[in-house]
Amino acid sequence: MKIESEAVKVNLIGGRLCLDFTNTVGGRIESIIIKERLENYTDLVAWSRYAGLLTDKEARHLLSLAGKRAAQAEAVLRRAATLREAIYRIFESVLNGSQPDRKDLDRLNRELAEAKEHEWLVHTRDGFIWEWKESGNALDYMLWVVSRSAAELLTSEDLGRVHRCGGESCGWLFLDISRNRSRQWCDMKVCGNLAKVRRFRQRER
Repeated sequence: MKIESEAVKVNLIGGRLCLDFTNTVGGRIESIIIKERLENYTDLVAWSRYAGLLTDKEARHLLSLAGKRAAQAEAVLRRAATLREAIYRIFESVLNGSQPDRKDLDRLNRELAEAKEHEWLVHTRDGFIWEWKESGNALDYMLWVVSRSAAELLTSEDLGRVHRCGGESCGWLFLDISRNRSRQWCDMKVCGNLAKVRRFRQRER
């Protein structure tokens, strides 16, 4: 299923779901978003399908539900944008070595509390696993998964590998898994090449 949306034009380079979610913008200059990719609930579903959170069937079902629950879908979209920016600022505080804003942590914790209400421990042939219950009819299902992803990364040993792209007007976050942690760009073919071109032009001047 292909949903026409700007949200599916975002490269999934974050290395973790929560980082890819923060990157659903065209770029950032300090706290200013250059281009919003999640302009409506359809965009949110399109990105969730693109990121592998939903199957085609699940995406179609959520869009159908959203058509019947327009106000609720709009509320979920607002929550998604607020959660995204809270997660971004929390990771930014980690990068800057500063304390995260209490309001941002509260926002993430509220979404985590909502998510935990839908977690269900089940036993399978391979052992015990967590599953999401009642996810099929939940317009905010993707927020459960994103918030848990953020919490898992923030409490993991990989937290120190979170970097911010050095590209001008980018600001995307990614997990640097290179051996010497020297990755500078979200994508060498995009921001990396642009930086090379700028340096070349500066030398020419």
